Amino acid sequence: MATVGGEIWLTDDAANRVLLEQLGLLRAITEAGSISAAAKTLGISYKTAWDRLERLNNLSKLPLLLRASGGSKGGGSQLTDYGRQLLAGFEELENQHQEFLQSLNNQLHSLDDVSGFMRHSSIQTSARNQFLGNISSIELGAVNTEICVSLSATLAMVAIVTERSREEMGLAVGDSIMVLIKASSVTLAVGSFGRVSARNSFSGHISRIDRGAVNSDISIDLGDSKTLGAVITNHSVDQLELLEDQVVTAFFKASSVVLMKT
Repeated sequence: MATVGGEIWLTDDAANRVLLEQLGLLRAITEAGSISAAAKTLGISYKTAWDRLERLNNLSKLPLLLRASGGSKGGGSQLTDYGRQLLAGFEELENQHQEFLQSLNNQLHSLDDVSGFMRHSSIQTSARNQFLGNISSIELGAVNTEICVSLSATLAMVAIVTERSREEMGLAVGDSIMVLIKASSVTLAVGSFGRVSARNSFSGHISRIDRGAVNSDISIDLGDSKTLGAVITNHSVDQLELLEDQVVTAFFKASSVVLMKT
């Protein structure tokens, strides 16, 4: 016999849906005391754990985790006050949600015809970089329109979309918006280099280098708890002599930015 089940998604006018598994990682860090131990508890790799944390921080207005040094996998880690507040609020909501589902199951006699009642859809994208922000300005054009999205007090990204797309999406200043950029669209530079045509340029330091057989996944700390991912060839990594904590400049074209209304 079918029973009602469901998962919780947090959403409001200024935040995108937050996956249950990502908040579960915050809970595991609190219990285990470190990212590596939490990853082991959840049966995921250290890299996967960091990917989830970076995505949460990119979607959060305030930092969620206090980083601590101490070894190749990092030292003990703990949540910020905001992180603990977020987790406590979610756990309270989760408890209320489970009580609701139990009450619903007790009242319904047959669920076979309504087995999809609690079915939720989720947005999935192959873009490595996903940020939540608010549209700060719009420069209208006859064909293309430039949209500036504020990600934090100091960070903003620029996207170029067709004016028709802007109209169909109903985009306006102040709207909450998701910013998507494929890691393969991000170019890195070190040292002195000439001016480039790319509209988006950010300086930061390399927080992680995950080297694969052919390509490397580079994480750049932009500040304000935001991280930008870039995928470049191992040859480029060696040629640029990239190292963790090294300062680099990341840039990408405004036409490489995809907007998704929340």
